[in-house]
Amino acid sequence: MRVRYKCEMFDSNEIKLYYPREFQPKGKHQFVLFGSNAAEAECSRHPNGRNVISISSSLAKILGIPEFVSSLCLFEDDEALYLGPLVGIFTSGFTPFQLLPVGERTKNFANQMSVQASVGAVPFLFGEKHVDWEKGVINGFFYHEQSWKKRIVPFPNVVYDRLPNRLSEGQPSFQKVKEKMENDYLIPWYNPGFFNKLELHERLCNDSRAEHYLPETHPFRSFSDIERMVETYGHVYLKKADGSNGEKIRQVLYDPAKGDFYCRFFDKKSRLYKFSSIEGLINHTYKGKESEKLIVQQGIRLRRLNKKPMDFRVHVNKNESGQWNISAIAAKIAGDGSPTTHSRFGGVVRSLEEVFPEEEEREIYQNKLHKAALDLAAAIEDNIGGIVAEIGFDLGIDCNGKVWMFEANSKPGRQIFSHPGLKESDALTSKLALAFAVHLTEKTIHSPQLLWE
Repeated sequence: MRVRYKCEMFDSNEIKLYYPREFQPKGKHQFVLFGSNAAEAECSRHPNGRNVISISSSLAKILGIPEFVSSLCLFEDDEALYLGPLVGIFTSGFTPFQLLPVGERTKNFANQMSVQASVGAVPFLFGEKHVDWEKGVINGFFYHEQSWKKRIVPFPNVVYDRLPNRLSEGQPSFQKVKEKMENDYLIPWYNPGFFNKLELHERLCNDSRAEHYLPETHPFRSFSDIERMVETYGHVYLKKADGSNGEKIRQVLYDPAKGDFYCRFFDKKSRLYKFSSIEGLINHTYKGKESEKLIVQQGIRLRRLNKKPMDFRVHVNKNESGQWNISAIAAKIAGDGSPTTHSRFGGVVRSLEEVFPEEEEREIYQNKLHKAALDLAAAIEDNIGGIVAEIGFDLGIDCNGKVWMFEANSKPGRQIFSHPGLKESDALTSKLALAFAVHLTEKTIHSPQLLWE
């Protein structure tokens, strides 16, 4: 594991760096780098034997290191020492107000960036308009001592993609930033895109680690396909292939005694409509070409709590060694009459201790969910392009104890962390997201060819 060190700066006109007592350099270094900035500097062991990184004010100014940085990791190659990593968190939706630079999402970013000292990374928030391509710098937002500060820094070692939705991700100007950073500056970009539900399902269907977790899923092609599936499984879900947050999910149920079909959904309140045919249901529910982007997913008879369906959100993150870790797990209980467990439709979050009070039962299901999430994460990583470092899974457990995957989210929401029992998990997911940047930076320095194969 990469060791982090406390960092301090001292006033001096000399361009000097003192490395920690315990650091054992492999050679004599002439250069120091921070992000994309480099400077020739005199590097030596700390004269007072202290186990800290000490940087002269002149060197800090040349490198563009913000004065409040208190913790750094130290990397090396044959000629240079690397301070960092400097982590750019790329997003959109910036406001003119420095107190709330990204509006209502500001608090989530503040929580995530507040763990920086414990990781040794230097994260900052930026958008496309903060990049000065001519000078090779970014005017980024840093979070320090409960407030936001803007500082001009060099291009980062890595970029963590936190674009909030598919609409912003598809903007040409945002794609240009990603392409230039990756192709012109060889800066790794992790968590680069939202998953397409159907594309992901089709790829995982051919992976033995994942296929047994997948409910039958197809693009909508004909009314007869839906009829067959709903008669086979009792109910199915209709979803948008590129939907998120439970948007426009419809549950279709079948009454074999009467031959009727029912459509359940949430639109300000729970609604249930009856139809005599699937064709009538689809034509009433979807206008114009809306149905062309639908997928049809097998309904699962889920375990219930107080007679309400229950599924599970499992977060996985890569750690500072590049390995997948379970970072959070919570149960989600559906609201009254809701087809999904999303909180916006009345769903509530519960800890595993609350839904499985008996330790033996809880351990059985926790182990099943852990194994499924790690199997699926490994399969997704091998089947999807780009550097994937975090995934939020929506998993279900049926009445026979089998685990199913309903959704995989490359940029998982953080609604579950509103539960008081998940505060530690909230901090852990934030820490791991930045810790992976340390791993990625080290890999970029020592084995760059592995990233660009």
